[in-house]
Amino acid sequence: MTLRKGERATISIQEHMAIDVCPGPIKPIKQISDYFPRFPRGLPPAAAAAARPAAAASRPPLSPAEPPRDEDEDVDRLFGAYGASGPAEPPAPRPAEEEAADAEGYESDDCTTLGTLDFSLLYDQENNALHCTINKAKGLKPMDHNGLADPYVKLHLLPGASKANKLRTKTLRNTLNPTWNETLTYYGITDEDMIRKTLRISVCDEDKFRHNEFIGETRIPLKKLKPNQTKTFSICLEKQLPIDKTEDKSLEERGRILISLKYSSQKQGLLVGIVRCAHLAAMDANGYSDPYVKTYLKPDEDKKSKHKTAVKKKTLNPEFNEEFCYEIKHGDLAKKTLEVTVWDYDIGKSNDFIGGVVLGINAKGERLKHWFDCLKNKDKKIERWHTLTNELPGAILSD
Repeated sequence: MTLRKGERATISIQEHMAIDVCPGPIKPIKQISDYFPRFPRGLPPAAAAAARPAAAASRPPLSPAEPPRDEDEDVDRLFGAYGASGPAEPPAPRPAEEEAADAEGYESDDCTTLGTLDFSLLYDQENNALHCTINKAKGLKPMDHNGLADPYVKLHLLPGASKANKLRTKTLRNTLNPTWNETLTYYGITDEDMIRKTLRISVCDEDKFRHNEFIGETRIPLKKLKPNQTKTFSICLEKQLPIDKTEDKSLEERGRILISLKYSSQKQGLLVGIVRCAHLAAMDANGYSDPYVKTYLKPDEDKKSKHKTAVKKKTLNPEFNEEFCYEIKHGDLAKKTLEVTVWDYDIGKSNDFIGGVVLGINAKGERLKHWFDCLKNKDKKIERWHTLTNELPGAILSD
């Protein structure tokens, strides 16, 4: 094709595409790391030892007129000699100490991403209560699409049934730095509980349309606390820890009951107060119970000693505050036994037995001590917490 002077050669679109799309064989582009081998702690010992004599032999003698070579050139020559000598050796294995340090650092980073929780604990020994004050959290992990969360805190005592001893704070909306300043209280906590139980504190994100999501948790053995002294904590939240499924089933409790006893000289009778229950076993499908309490003073030849409290709906920690009077001479009490049973009320079928306790001269431990203190101290009300058992000798296990 002849071109006039001043005209530019035109290329058809087909030729243009062929030039762009078919440039010939494509060679792989080397990465920059191919030119600069990287060694975390310098050259491997074998490579360094081999590179030194090779570099010394290949270096020509310097002439008086030739300027001295820069040290960087020698370094480049060493790397080049090592790279050209054959395939690169794998880097030396890292010491175990460094790996352990990295593992700790990872846990620390993960802990930081979950957030921190500030709270305080107080064991009120006189009133058998554990007060848990949840103050605030900082830097919680975002759980929602808006980059925030709807956090709340829930407490469990381990070992034990989860719903029977679960407490929780209110939910705060759209925040990663919530401030609750709420005090949650466990009643019926004994010195034995303080030795063998652990408080699990979990921070969760509430979701209206799905299951609530777990953010982080921490666990505090109660034996770390001193009676009647407030201990403050500021702890990094951790990932969910496994719960020991192999714990001794004999330690499984049916709950606690707070009973008051008083022999009234004025009324010539025994006053039995059913104050409250705590951590009752769940008997219904919804994870709760509808509890009430019955009391008997036995032997009961006339079968007139039965007293019954009102039913408290859908709760595992009911408050009754009811008192019953048994007309009896003080001298006859030593021959009597007080049986207290807790039941779950059901409509249309038999009520379920939750647990019971027996107080009397044939009892043991705290149950015997409570009965003895009542007999010894007329006109003095004595309150004690007792553990409910699932077997009650001599009791009628039906309502």
